[in-house]
Amino acid sequence: RIMIINYLKIAWRNLKRNKGYSIINIGGLALGMAMVIIIGLWVLDEFTFDKYHKNYDRIAQIYRRSIDPDTRDMDEQEALMYISGTLLKENYEDYFEHVLRAWWVSDYTLEKDSEAFTRTGEFIESGGLKLLSLEMIQGNYESLEEQNALVLSESTAQAIFGNIDPIGHSLKINNEMDAVVKGVYKDLPKNTKFGNIKFFANWSLFESWQVEFLNESREVWDNYSFQVYVQLKPEVDFQTVDKALNQFFVDYAPKTYNDIAKELDPQLFMHPMAKWHLYSEFEQGVATKGRIIFVWLFIGIGIFVLLLACINFMNLSTARSEKRAKEVGIRKTVGSNRKQLIYQFLGESLLVSSIALVLAFLLVMLTLPWFNELAGKEIGIPWSNIIFWAALLSFTVFTGFLAGSYPALYLSSFSPIKAMKGTFKAGPYTSIPRKVLVVFQFMVSIMLTVGTLIVFSQIQHTKDRPIGYDRDNLIMVGKNNPDFAGKYNLLRSELKNSGVVEDMAESSSPLTGVYSKGGGFDWPGKDPNRDTNFSILRVTHDYGNTVGWQFVDGKDFSRELASDSLAVVLNETAVKYMGIQNPVGKYITRGDGPPLKIIGVTKDMIMESPYEPIHQAIFFLNYNTGSISIRIKSAIASGEAISKIEAVFAKVVPSANFNYKFVDEEYGAKFESEQRLGNLAAVFTLLAIFISCLGLFGLASFVAEQRTKEIGIRKVLGASVLNLWKMLSKDFVVLVLISCLIALPIADHFMSRWLQNYEYRMEISWWIFGFAFLGALLITLLTVSFQAIKAALANPIKSLRTE
Repeated sequence: RIMIINYLKIAWRNLKRNKGYSIINIGGLALGMAMVIIIGLWVLDEFTFDKYHKNYDRIAQIYRRSIDPDTRDMDEQEALMYISGTLLKENYEDYFEHVLRAWWVSDYTLEKDSEAFTRTGEFIESGGLKLLSLEMIQGNYESLEEQNALVLSESTAQAIFGNIDPIGHSLKINNEMDAVVKGVYKDLPKNTKFGNIKFFANWSLFESWQVEFLNESREVWDNYSFQVYVQLKPEVDFQTVDKALNQFFVDYAPKTYNDIAKELDPQLFMHPMAKWHLYSEFEQGVATKGRIIFVWLFIGIGIFVLLLACINFMNLSTARSEKRAKEVGIRKTVGSNRKQLIYQFLGESLLVSSIALVLAFLLVMLTLPWFNELAGKEIGIPWSNIIFWAALLSFTVFTGFLAGSYPALYLSSFSPIKAMKGTFKAGPYTSIPRKVLVVFQFMVSIMLTVGTLIVFSQIQHTKDRPIGYDRDNLIMVGKNNPDFAGKYNLLRSELKNSGVVEDMAESSSPLTGVYSKGGGFDWPGKDPNRDTNFSILRVTHDYGNTVGWQFVDGKDFSRELASDSLAVVLNETAVKYMGIQNPVGKYITRGDGPPLKIIGVTKDMIMESPYEPIHQAIFFLNYNTGSISIRIKSAIASGEAISKIEAVFAKVVPSANFNYKFVDEEYGAKFESEQRLGNLAAVFTLLAIFISCLGLFGLASFVAEQRTKEIGIRKVLGASVLNLWKMLSKDFVVLVLISCLIALPIADHFMSRWLQNYEYRMEISWWIFGFAFLGALLITLLTVSFQAIKAALANPIKSLRTE
């Protein structure tokens, strides 16, 4: 014990004696450790996504996969037929504890005493609360099974009812569904798929709302409009159920469907909740990709950043070996063996890492709110988690040993006789390990720089992709009220008369999404055995003028031509998909319906993921719509325009809740996930570069100190400041050049592979590598130059007197 205390005293005195190097060592380690802790908390949040739900490992969503008849690639969809839920309940009861149909998560208006609130909600069949294991504050898991039942999140109940007990009170959903509050649940955390949902409503409410639609959907096999969630029984595994589900269409689909679907080979399969977040992208029917790529990337960044900080410690400790040589010699002379010296130097390293941990933790506490905002998370420090503190302690000890192992082995190896005589000098090869570590540091920094630049370039490349319409000055308003029925012309007229609106139209899907896809279409030359799948959009007159359709052939729907009620407009991808030459004027049919004349072909519009190929789309003229698009006049300030538009809505449809969204903002939200990850990568890269520069600054300072006399002699003999700067900077520049030669090909290889994940991707340009190379060179010169110029400007008389 006395020996350990003695080691710590010596370590503390050594740190105080060399304040500059101590600050660099401790500061670099603290910054690196803080980054690793934050990355660790982020990674933990990613890996625990959806684990809030107790049955996390037994919950899945049923998907459908089939072969694309054109590309022969596997296509996976989460949208299923209504009948699939019915058949799964009836014929697979040995496998499932719950089989629940659900409608799509959307925004709804909840109205209480003429006061309206817009909240995100989901309609789900009975058993949904138990499947999701919600924490009920009022009511229980059976509350949603009651007629017209609604359960609210705690925050929503507070916003609507205040301090009044909400249980038993009525709410009107979208002014057409009468619901009764039967329960209140604790708000879901952000790291779950259902985190943004503020209420769940009973399926009976949905059925009463969509009677006609459901009557048309119950028995058909080509209407993919529903979601199905399942929970396995405890003794059942996913592989067994998947094998059974693969035969679903063979066993239950009608013969007419199977004749068409033979080429598509449709199958049902399960996508487990454990994979929803990290493995959301499929490759040939298997979930293999997604955010997991970024998770492993950030884990790698965390490891490399810690290594960079440890390398600084190693380099500065070994670089100052001559300063510690006599100390080692004396200790060995008075009887210290090498093991004791190793313990001493490791003790110094552990002291440094312990101090660094305290500083790192303070940094984490200060920056975590900012980091959460940047990352879109709700990460907190798990103060009461013993495993967290044990991991932190282990991490500190590991860092201390990692940083101190090489210096301890190196310093303890000195010959006591040479050290005591003062004849110990580092040989020409002793600096090679330090140079290798500097090369590694900048190699990592350069690779991170290239990777970050490519991530941002890919995002920008996708943002610059032509979207096929003009999204500026466009807003979308949901038709969340039946009182909109029959008021299209009046609403449009009033809006145009307001002086702030250029035009208005309606559609079945908003501009930033497609709510309906289906098949059953025929056209001249089509293979009768080929199934089809189109995005189906019902639009009103004026839609093209409102959104800024760009026609490549034909014309828009016309009010003057009654025949346009049986006309369609295709996008370019639909024409290629159908293989029709000169499509305008030709006819398509759907089922037993009348022939539909193709009157126009528009440029492709990006309505779904901008990272994916555009889907074939058919636009019908139909006033059964759910979304309003309004183009504001460009000369009008948006605030003024919104105020006047809201007044028109209050006049024409007073019972409606005016809830609008700007199209450009909604489109921009499609890049939010990648943008956040890119921002995180950029922050980590800058910190990695800073840590590398910190070590480089310390080394440059030490080199200048070691060559003090040489610099003095050169100045006396006439060397200029520029010559001395070149001399002191040359070695570091060479190391960075070597780093670039190694790092750039490696970065190119890995980032080229990463880009293969995107259908619409950029070509890696030479300027990215040029920027990384010049940036590394410039940063190195700036870092080294301060110490080099300072040494070059020093008085040579003082330099030559120094001993």
